[in-house]
Amino acid sequence: MRQTLSLLIGLLLCCTIQAKNRVIEKPPFCVRNTTSIEVSEIILSDTATVLHIYAKYRPKNWIRIASGSYLQDNNGETYLLRSGIGITPDKEFWMPESGEAEFQLVFPPLPAKVTAIDFTEGEGIDGAFSIWGIQLKSKELPKLILPKEAVVHPADKEATLPVPLIQYGNTTVKGKLLDYHPSMAKELSLYLYEPIKGYTEPMTVEVKQDGSFSTAFPITGTTPAAFSLFGTNINFFVEPGKTSELYINLREISRKNSTFHKNKKPYGEPAYINGPMASLSEELNRNRINTAIITDYQSLIEKAGDMDITSYKSYILETAKGIQQEIDNANLSAGAKQLLSFEKDLNIIEVLTQAPGLLTQAALQQKKLERNEAEDYFRKIDQNMPKDYIPAELLKHLNTPQVTLVQPYTYAVIVSARHKDDYARAWETDKGVFFDISRTALLYQGIKDFNPLTDTQKAEISTLPDAYQQVLLQANKQLLQTIENNKKKSGFTINEAGQIANEDLFASIISKFRGKVLLVDFWATWCGPCRMANKAMVPMKEELKNKDIVYLYITGETSPLKTWENMIPDIHGEHYRLTNAQWEYLNKSFGIRGVPTYFVVDREGNIKFKQTGFPGIGKMKEELLKVTD
Repeated sequence: MRQTLSLLIGLLLCCTIQAKNRVIEKPPFCVRNTTSIEVSEIILSDTATVLHIYAKYRPKNWIRIASGSYLQDNNGETYLLRSGIGITPDKEFWMPESGEAEFQLVFPPLPAKVTAIDFTEGEGIDGAFSIWGIQLKSKELPKLILPKEAVVHPADKEATLPVPLIQYGNTTVKGKLLDYHPSMAKELSLYLYEPIKGYTEPMTVEVKQDGSFSTAFPITGTTPAAFSLFGTNINFFVEPGKTSELYINLREISRKNSTFHKNKKPYGEPAYINGPMASLSEELNRNRINTAIITDYQSLIEKAGDMDITSYKSYILETAKGIQQEIDNANLSAGAKQLLSFEKDLNIIEVLTQAPGLLTQAALQQKKLERNEAEDYFRKIDQNMPKDYIPAELLKHLNTPQVTLVQPYTYAVIVSARHKDDYARAWETDKGVFFDISRTALLYQGIKDFNPLTDTQKAEISTLPDAYQQVLLQANKQLLQTIENNKKKSGFTINEAGQIANEDLFASIISKFRGKVLLVDFWATWCGPCRMANKAMVPMKEELKNKDIVYLYITGETSPLKTWENMIPDIHGEHYRLTNAQWEYLNKSFGIRGVPTYFVVDREGNIKFKQTGFPGIGKMKEELLKVTD
């Protein structure tokens, strides 16, 4: 009897302990701003709340969880992170070869009445991870109430792509982020794919407290556009004189990107769109087929080690056949299939033009050549490529008006515009959308390089469509005003390196600033990442203005003189423009493989940090403070 009683008491104790440790597996959540971490399990007890985190990120790269991370419950109460298990807060967590890992985050216990929590690293953390609306007592999310304007436009299965409008005028983009929380991003990145302008920085669109947004800007016709948020692109179209209205479903975007919930029933459309080509936009956002020929460049580079330009081309075309078969078999409208097929064809053009670079990189990785041989190796491949290397039937698509509706057309124009005369001879015409856009794009790029239109060029553009004339004249007007404004600016200094032996060049340049910390930036006016980094560092430079740091910018003759002179007034610091020989010497001496490349130099003239590629504001600031403090 006593043994039976003891057994019953033991069972009761076990049940009590288990009752206090409530386990929630794969809890549903509303929104997350990252694809890197997800909650796989929550254990609730009287002593702690433990979040089991599944992490998925690039192999051999790191993520980090801030020590100031916290939970906030549905009643507004917060619970600070106590500790990590398998991870140390504020320290780099290096991902294994698989790119997958698990760890735990321990927080204080939650009151029994709590039904949902948010996890966040905090708003002051660069790239902070956040997950909102993690459900504790339900396997379903709260019902999403759609605005009455958020409707699905049925696709016309037989409709093909329309002929795009060519017209200069303003367009409006507005809408709302559904399930928006005030602690989410305050800005959206809006990408416009305008082949005349080439690759440009995304527009910044402010998001209001209620999740709504609105912006207006000029365009030259029907233009593909995209919002990029939470690891997803929401694609749509804009047109002069029209409004594109988007209701972006953040919970559906998060579900589609989830490891644990992606196979569940959709929470509606990724985006409800009103405006130009609305039904096609909704259809493609719902069922987008990946038309990228290369999805893993590193994997292709490894394969390309045994390829020449002929076998590389065969591999690309064979891969494209599989993509086309997927498009043909998809349950999509004729217009959607047409657009995806055009997109696939332009992607073929892109990767075939990259053959010399990819094959050179493959040879370097397999140690078939030394780095100092790479330039000659690349040039030899490029010069020996057959004139018909890119299939003629693909190139002819460039002159089809509807092809301007696909995003890769911008790249196709960048690489093909200089061959427009060759194509005119092959096609026996120099008329059509490709030729108009190519001529306009070359003139527009000249303006962006701070070269105002000449009288001859102004006369030449009269043969272009009126919309293209207007965008050129407007850009030229803005340039002339910028040149005048630059004459009044200060905060930058032009320096001369002088006639000095190459081996003494760098020491001579930095000797002027001995006793100060230097951030040396090897850059070029034509380098997009350089220009973006320069803008990104403006707030950092202001924050560190009392740290006695000199910002030293070095470029070469590949940066056109007039472009350089008109660009540096907005880049405060000390500037040098070296000769080709000087530039090449420094590149070889320091092993500089590209721009931008950064050095942090201490007060004694020692290089303490070196990196090619912008490392981000956080890393740059960290390295500067190491030698200033």
